[in-house]
Amino acid sequence: MARIAFIGLGVMGSPMARHLTEAGHSVVVYNRTTDKAREWAKAHGGAYAGTPAAAAGGADAVISCVGNDRDVEAVTLGPDGAFRNMKAGAIFIDHTTVSARLARHLAQVGGKQGIAALDAPVSGGQAGAENGKLSIMCGGTAQAMAVAEPIMAAYAARIVHVGAEGSGQLTKMVNQIAIAGVLQGLSEALHFAKAAGLDTDKVLEAVSGGAAQSWQMNNRWKTMAEGQFDFGFAVDWMRKDLGLTLEEARANGASLPMTALVDQFYAEVQAMGGARQDTSSLIRRLVR
Repeated sequence: MARIAFIGLGVMGSPMARHLTEAGHSVVVYNRTTDKAREWAKAHGGAYAGTPAAAAGGADAVISCVGNDRDVEAVTLGPDGAFRNMKAGAIFIDHTTVSARLARHLAQVGGKQGIAALDAPVSGGQAGAENGKLSIMCGGTAQAMAVAEPIMAAYAARIVHVGAEGSGQLTKMVNQIAIAGVLQGLSEALHFAKAAGLDTDKVLEAVSGGAAQSWQMNNRWKTMAEGQFDFGFAVDWMRKDLGLTLEEARANGASLPMTALVDQFYAEVQAMGGARQDTSSLIRRLVR
C-alpha cells in the first residue's frame, strides 16, 4: 500500500480520498480550509497537514483535485507547494480540469526533480466519486501510468491512458464538448415535448431505448422536467471547462460553433441565478 497526499476535499476530492483509505492506503490530506481537513481525518482515519508541502513529505504519490489552473499552480509550485517537498521517484496525479499547457509545464518541472506527473481529469460527477465509479482520462508516460493506475483504481471504473502529457486534459475537453451538445439537444427536446402537450414520462419511455438514448437522458430527463437542478456538476465549473476548451480551439484551429453558443447559453443561466446548479439547468433559459 502507498503513502498518499491528497490535496483538495471538495465534493469530488473528499470521497476519492475516502476510497483510498478504504483500499488500505495511508492518506494525508490538505485542504485550504483546515477545519475541513481536520474533520475529514477524524471521520476517515487519515491525517491532515497544514500545507501541501507538509502533506507531500515522504509521499509515494501526491494527488490533487482542486478548482482551476491558478489553484493547481498554488498547491504545486507555490511557496508551500507540494513540489517543494516531494521525493524523487514520487508521482503527481492531477484530477483537476486545467489547461493542457499547465499539465505539460508541471510534467516538465516535475521531470527535472525526478517526479513523474500525470494529468488525469475525471468524468462521472459527484455520484461517480461517491460510488468509486469515475472515468479517468490520463496523459503522461507509460511508466507514470503503470504506477498511478493501481492507486486510481480505488475510485475509478474506467481508466484510459490517452497519450502524452496534456492529452488527458485535451480528452476532457472532448468530453465537455460532447456533453454541452447533448444537454442542449435534450433541453430542446424536452421543451418541445412539453409545448406539444405530450406526457414526458411516456416520451422518455419511447425514445430512451433507441438512437436518442444517452446518459444525460437516462439520468437527467425526469429531473429537468420537474425543474430539479440542485445536484451534479455546477454551471460555473462547466463554463470554466468550456472556456479552456475554446481557448485551446483557438490555438489549434478547431471550429466549435455549437460549443461557443452553448457556453453563452450557460452565461444566461448564470445570470438567472443558476451558477451552482447542475449543468442540466440549461433548459431553464427555454422555459422562462
